[in-house]
Amino acid sequence: MKKIISLIGHLCSLVRSVFSYLLREYNKTLFASFGKDSYIGHNCIFSYPTVSIGKHTYIGSNCVCQSTHGQIHIGNHVMFGPGVHVHGGNHVIDCVGIYMDEVTKEPGSDKTVIIEDDVWVGANAMILGGVHLGRGCVIGAGTVVTKDVQPYSVMVGVPAKCIKMRFDEAQIEEHERLIYKKD
Repeated sequence: MKKIISLIGHLCSLVRSVFSYLLREYNKTLFASFGKDSYIGHNCIFSYPTVSIGKHTYIGSNCVCQSTHGQIHIGNHVMFGPGVHVHGGNHVIDCVGIYMDEVTKEPGSDKTVIIEDDVWVGANAMILGGVHLGRGCVIGAGTVVTKDVQPYSVMVGVPAKCIKMRFDEAQIEEHERLIYKKD
């Protein structure tokens, strides 16, 4: 009897793995665009038509990228740790005489979020609407980003604050020459 239960358990696990893989592959077709060799972790939530993902990008498990009317552009060679949230929109809270949950947003009311190439966003960070993350920046775990981030800066805290640069000016020039000459 134990062998039969073990076999059934193994078969269920295999079916779940295959189903999970097929579902992730199908979901890739729902994005505005989805780059080659990119990966989406388990249990992620997306507003698919408003999200573009570049090539060689890794989105960790339990990430959320949502914007009803705005776009979210994620570049190439980007890494998201688990639990990262990117929210392009917000609720309208300044309409007198209307409950907040009854306010209808207009198309274009959400702001675009741009995450350039070679960016690392640590676990449980939050990127809010209208933010532009410059190329090569690092966003520390748990950081809340409410304003644009300069290229190659390292940001931490709530709200995000620059604690250092990844490279000096000469290193940035060399880094970009070496990396982007390929493209």
